[in-house]
Amino acid sequence: MLNQLANLHKQCFPDKPWSETDFADLKKSGCEIIASQNGFIVYRSVIDTGEIISIGVAPNARCNGIGAAMLGLAEHDMSKNGVHNIFLEVNAKNTPAIALYRSAGYNQIGIRPKYYDGVDAILMEKRI
Repeated sequence: MLNQLANLHKQCFPDKPWSETDFADLKKSGCEIIASQNGFIVYRSVIDTGEIISIGVAPNARCNGIGAAMLGLAEHDMSKNGVHNIFLEVNAKNTPAIALYRSAGYNQIGIRPKYYDGVDAILMEKRI
């Protein structure tokens, strides 16, 4: 399964792909991973706060609701485990992801200047 995740991540993020070891390390650190053939989400929660670490959908499967479904599954899981706030950061140039998060009820709460190789990160939050 980790091999498939690494391959899917490479399709989604060819400039900075994660390896099988990266995914194994995330699991060891307490992250949860939900994955399908065409999408994945990595998230974690500590007490009542959740964080979306990464979400990806294969390029040929985008705009079909997979990202929204993955996000909904992670939010549901975190909610049933006592999470009340979910945070994430997203590359300011990733307008499809920003649109997804906004449509799911996330609001911008800050900016990390030049966080992604010189591109700002937008910090977002959702209260659930």
